[in-house]
Amino acid sequence: MHCFSFDIETIPDVDFGRNMWDLGDLDDADVAKAMFFKRLQSAGHEFLPLHQHRVVAISVALRTGDTFRVWSLGDEHADEAELVRRFFDGIDRYVPDLVSWNGGGFDLPVLHYRALKHGIQAPRYWETGDTDREFKWNNYLNRYHSRHTDLMDVLAGYQARASASLEQTAILLGFPGKLGMSGDKVWEKYNDGAIGEIRAYCETDVLNTWLVYLRFELIRGNLDAAGLERELQLVRSTLTSMDEPHLNQFLAAWPAG
Repeated sequence: MHCFSFDIETIPDVDFGRNMWDLGDLDDADVAKAMFFKRLQSAGHEFLPLHQHRVVAISVALRTGDTFRVWSLGDEHADEAELVRRFFDGIDRYVPDLVSWNGGGFDLPVLHYRALKHGIQAPRYWETGDTDREFKWNNYLNRYHSRHTDLMDVLAGYQARASASLEQTAILLGFPGKLGMSGDKVWEKYNDGAIGEIRAYCETDVLNTWLVYLRFELIRGNLDAAGLERELQLVRSTLTSMDEPHLNQFLAAWPAG
């Protein structure tokens, strides 16, 4: 069994904005301001429609065999097409169960649009039973199937008014949360050239998601108390061995016991 917890970070697709509204004379920062303003006018908030997002980081946590890993796809110089291709290639190769927080409402639809833009094939991901009958009743696309567990969706009983944030759910369970960073700061960090900070933040989001998932596995009976403790210790020992500043900060904010 392979299980991927994943998260993406995005910025405005300024190329789209420039072409859509004929903003060729404006620099990227001003194009983004125009996109945010147009969204505010039409929707009352600045959060862009999903097809107007560009992916700048994808992080995953992989639990397989006796091992646990967390990393960001590609390197800091990888372009969007490479990041998206690596994500879908991993699904086609491992056919993992996916775990996310709001992945059905944000991450995966964004990745669909970006794969469409870059012509990235992922036949296993898009399989719904036409060539493999196992996927008819359990595929990545159906909201209620288990190949993708959107924890925000499931824990809220598929009721939008009952949904919680990852930050507050993680803190509720005694996990670190976002440690001062948030998605609305990604564009600013990107403009400052801080892609490393964005990738580090994305990895901590993946870790929070995975830890919440482990508690979810306990309440639905797939782990007992001893099994949960083993899984938590595996995460701790993995992060300790990696000895990265952001992971050390995460560990320091995650009290033992």
